[in-house]
Amino acid sequence: MNDPNHKWWVLLAVGVGAFMSAMNMHIVNIILPLATREFNTDISTIEWVVTVYLLIVSSLLLSFGRLGDLRGHKSVYLFGFVIFTAASPLCGFAPNEFALIAFRAAQAFGAAMVFSNSPAILTKNFPGEERGRALGLQAMITYLGLMTGPSLGGWLASGFGWRAVFFINLPIGLLALFLSWRFIPEDVPTKRVEKFDLAGAFTFMTGLGLLLLGLNQGHAWGWTSPSIVALLAVAILTLFVFVFIEQHIPSPMLDLSLFTRRLFSASVASALCNYVCVYSIMFLMPFYLIQGRGFDPAQAGLLLTAQPLVMATVAPISGALSDRIGARLPATLGMLVLALGLYLLSRLGATALPIDVALALAVVGLGTGIFISPNSSALLGSAPRHRQGIASGILATARNAGMVLGVAMSGAIFATLFSREIDASLFVAVQTGFLVASMVALFGALTSAVRGSSRTELIPGLR
Repeated sequence: MNDPNHKWWVLLAVGVGAFMSAMNMHIVNIILPLATREFNTDISTIEWVVTVYLLIVSSLLLSFGRLGDLRGHKSVYLFGFVIFTAASPLCGFAPNEFALIAFRAAQAFGAAMVFSNSPAILTKNFPGEERGRALGLQAMITYLGLMTGPSLGGWLASGFGWRAVFFINLPIGLLALFLSWRFIPEDVPTKRVEKFDLAGAFTFMTGLGLLLLGLNQGHAWGWTSPSIVALLAVAILTLFVFVFIEQHIPSPMLDLSLFTRRLFSASVASALCNYVCVYSIMFLMPFYLIQGRGFDPAQAGLLLTAQPLVMATVAPISGALSDRIGARLPATLGMLVLALGLYLLSRLGATALPIDVALALAVVGLGTGIFISPNSSALLGSAPRHRQGIASGILATARNAGMVLGVAMSGAIFATLFSREIDASLFVAVQTGFLVASMVALFGALTSAVRGSSRTELIPGLR
């Protein structure tokens, strides 16, 4: 494309998709109690509406990222949007909880195609010196979706019923589909002759799916129960088989040589730590605000917007700055600020003022907003062009794995320390969870600091 403004249309197309995906991720949580009541089912069953989505998306990200490298990122991205958009009204028309779970699984299948290819599309359409800025703007749009989801979901469910939260995806999805079809350029065919690694895809999907299922359900089934122990053992064994396969085939799904680059592997580790911290906050804060402090959901939701609001403001600025000075300094600083924010959250007690809560969350948002764009830019920039899909899939997998690990870690701490007979134990459990998360953030700052000079990002051989 010769039009210098075309890349911004690509950003708009991908941004609309990012907004809908982020909004959808949180909007569904709002309607679970309503769906439970209408279907006359139990919470352990209806939770699978969220769980099945998470497991399928996480398990397929790497496969669809690789498929994008081989078949073209645009075609996989568009096909994913078709599936996701078509499945959305089916969720709205679901006659029972099992149909709703099945249609959410179909949604997840399409979402994995979208998530795993959108960063690669942006990276290919923006020059290296503007990559951080583009990823920062996409992050801003994503955080706007996160902010919009709970409030929009509550308004739709109150005014039109819980099924309306799925129908809203239809017009947004069709708009994103049109913009993507119209403005995302076709991929330049690669001269490399490589086959899709079915064995690797199957073992990775199985191993990661079982691992995340075990971590997700550990607090419910018991961490030492035979089911959880068996799940985790089989998962680890299967992932070892996956690594063995990838080391011995000519066209692996996961190019393990990427991890020999310190910039890439350190960026992945830092991203994982960041998402563990972010989702620990998302798990613990509702308990602190609603159950511990007695705020109603509307008040709690208003306080919680402090974090994504600051993130959305800072992310594009940090991304643009990283294009000039590299990723190591802003990403490391971001993780240190995040650690400070988590420490401030760990100091909140039963009498903390709402302004203190909002300020602590704002510090967390500041740290995450500073970190995300530079780190993503470094990760994607350190991968060759013919491995952009794999790099995008790894970045998205780090996000989803961090989500599960964060919830599992904070959930285990909370379940261990919280006693229903002792009111003060809730605050001890929440404070301990935040303190442990702050240590994870400090470790993420360390992995970010040792990533090496960000000049590596500009080495021609990597691009």
